[in-house]
Amino acid sequence: MQERAAAIPSIAEYIEEELLILAHAGEIPEVAYHSSLYYLTEDPEGPRLALDHTDLLPLKQAVYDRYRKIILRDCDPRLRDKPVYRGLARSVANWRRFIKFCRKEGFDPGPVRVETGRALAAFLRQEAAEVRRGERRSSVNCTAKELAWLCGELGLGPRDLPPDWRCLCRPPDGE
Repeated sequence: MQERAAAIPSIAEYIEEELLILAHAGEIPEVAYHSSLYYLTEDPEGPRLALDHTDLLPLKQAVYDRYRKIILRDCDPRLRDKPVYRGLARSVANWRRFIKFCRKEGFDPGPVRVETGRALAAFLRQEAAEVRRGERRSSVNCTAKELAWLCGELGLGPRDLPPDWRCLCRPPDGE
């Protein structure tokens, strides 16, 4: 009886495995992306593949999608009291990273900008209303300057925000 040799996975199968990892990557998706690249191409324990642009595109798309997910997560008022919630300060940091990634890799941040802008405006309206009614203390963990920057990046203006949004923010360092 002849034993069958184990099939060697294809590039697509290796990429598919890495996509699963990237979909659940931590707070900085690019770190997971570079770890995947290292494993796939250079790691002595990895498959040492020669990847082209077409092979890399799904991995880069997974980074884009992961950034979208974690930025929106922290603009979801339903998550404010959950362990997964990191706050708007993390959205600010992740938005900066996301924009840098999009510029570097040629991705359009526009759809995520629109979606995040809507989510942030709704978050701030709900947060302000609940704080005003005394139902909760503000969960906004960034300064008004940081939040104003993010609002500007997302195309939000005064008409999109509650009038008292600045009161929700933490004071600048040193105050």
